[in-house]
This record gives sequence, C-alpha cells and structure tokens, in this order.
Amino acid sequence: MRRRPPRRTLITTAALTALLTSGCVTVHGEREILPAVDRAEAPGILKRFTDGYNEAYRKLDPEAVDRVESGPLAEIGHADMRTQGALTPGGNPRYPSLVLDDARFTVPKQAGWPKFFVADTRSNRDRNRWLVVFLSDGPKDPWRAAYLSIVSPDRVPKFATDEDGYAEAVPVTAGRDTGLARDPAAVSRAYTDFLRTGEGGAFAPGPRTSGVREERDKLRRTPTFWTEFIDVPERAPDFPAPALRTEDGGALVFFTAHHRERRTMAKGLRPAVTDPRTRTLVTGELKTSVTYTRVSESAVRVPPAAGGKAAAGSEGKAGGKTAGKPAGDDGKIVFLNRIESVTAVKGE
Repeated sequence: MRRRPPRRTLITTAALTALLTSGCVTVHGEREILPAVDRAEAPGILKRFTDGYNEAYRKLDPEAVDRVESGPLAEIGHADMRTQGALTPGGNPRYPSLVLDDARFTVPKQAGWPKFFVADTRSNRDRNRWLVVFLSDGPKDPWRAAYLSIVSPDRVPKFATDEDGYAEAVPVTAGRDTGLARDPAAVSRAYTDFLRTGEGGAFAPGPRTSGVREERDKLRRTPTFWTEFIDVPERAPDFPAPALRTEDGGALVFFTAHHRERRTMAKGLRPAVTDPRTRTLVTGELKTSVTYTRVSESAVRVPPAAGGKAAAGSEGKAGGKTAGKPAGDDGKIVFLNRIESVTAVKGE
C-alpha cells in the first residue's frame, strides 16, 4: 500500500520571527486562539478542492490528488487513479464533474496546528449532505480535504457555537478532560479493538459495528478458504481525528483505520480476484493466499461522558430522528458514515 509520508511544516528563523512579531506565538510556544480559517476564504478552498478533484479524475493524475487531498481521502484517491488508469489509459475526459454547493461552513477557533474546518454541502451525486473536512498543517500549508462523509440531511449534527458563530474543536492534548465518553484520539483504537474482540461495549449495534463482525464470521472458515483479519488504528500526526462539539455535549469525530484481510486457500486451490478494478491492484503471484488492504474513514457521534446529556440517533434508526436530540442509544458511539476502500492486493 502506498502511504503518503506525513507532511511537516518547517518554520525558518525568519518565519518564526514574523510569527513572534505578529503576536501569534508567545515566547513559551503558546499560540493565540483564532478561527481556523477566515469565513470569506472557505468558499474558495471548497472550489479549489472540487476543481482539483475533477481534474484528477479526468486526467487520472495522482499529483492532482496530492494537491487537494490528504490522509485517508488521498489514499482512496491514489488507489482510484491506479485502477481507473489501468482500465482507461489516457484519462477519462468525460468524467462527470462533481459539484458541491449550498455550502455551510463550520469553523472552530483553535490554537496551534494542524487546524481544520468542515464544509456541509449539497452534492449533485445524491440527495445526502456531503461533509468535507479540510485540514492544514501550518500557515504555509494549503488546505486539503482529508475526510468525506455522506450523511442524510436529518442526521447532520447541530454544533455548539459561541456568540460569534464559531464552533468548538474538542482538545486532543494529553491529559485534557474532554467531557466525552471516549477521547477523539482514542476512537480509532477503540473501534479496531472492537472489530478484533467484540468487547468493550463502546459502540452502538449496527452495520458498521456488530454487522462487520457478523460478516467476518462468515468468512473466517469456509470449505475453500480461511481468513485472518488485522485492524490497525491510526492517529495524529499522520491521521488526525478532528472533532467538533455538538449541542448535546457530545462530539462529531472523524477518524481513520486500516484493515488487512488475508485469505488462505484450501490445499489444491488457488485464490482468484475476479473484480476488474480490484485486479489492477494485485502485486505478487496468486498461489495460495491473497491479502486485501483497505482504508476506512468514518464519522461518528461520541456521546458525553457518563452523567452528561445523551447523544443523538442510534445507527440504523436515522429515519424520523431530529439531529441533536437524544434518541436513546444508551451512551454508545454511533456511526453516521463509514467509507472503506481497497488500496492494495497482494498475492502469495
């Protein structure tokens, strides 16, 4: 799997002097709490992303992906470039443009870097809302889309805002009390632990939690092959977990995980990859086993810690629920969206 190296912002002496002079950094390295982005700049950042996205999928150019995407979204984009490039050499000039409009920008106030904000948009692809999370690693680093979550309009959370309309980013500093049932930085590990053991009880039942385990159980041992699953949690700095406080005291958290599925064939059988798109990702020789590597990017509602307000809408019960109102999920983490994509396939 091709994983992009983490981007680092190098601050020269001149740049540091400029920051000190501007008052953005104190002599102790603390930074002023400011809006993550100027609201007037946000529409241009969204347009730059959609323009770059459409360019990438027309030219099938991974460099175009890197200019406008990062994190799990870039991993998915790179795999798409490889599969579509193999099936459509020379590009796809007729690729239908992605249009994201009716944008509502949720901008938190933050100190230091990385910073993030969320664009809640209407897509020309379906009737859902597309939530795009933009991140920047530093003042000279361009804004890139790291997460995309597709959520029905009635499930988009209502965010807690101050008198100026700015949202509250949940702190990720070690030792800080977030007031949540699970700190954002720990959600990825909690999820991968649950997939591995089924224990912990942090997540509400549904297709992205108990449903995944049920589907895996069907594949662990069959008459023709058996399967091993390995789930790897991710966290900052390579894969930050942006989180925004919601009106009910909980938070909307975005996170990444990686998953490997190794299928070993029974004696005398050889593995086969039949899907044309997936076949383009195969390396090695399909003799006795095949390993699929996947990346998942998710958006979840994390409830307040015990004693706080309840979180909204349990997974699988979206219909008729009003975003931001308690819906009796017993304080569990609830998936709003999960996108999983194959990024590599290895034969052995």
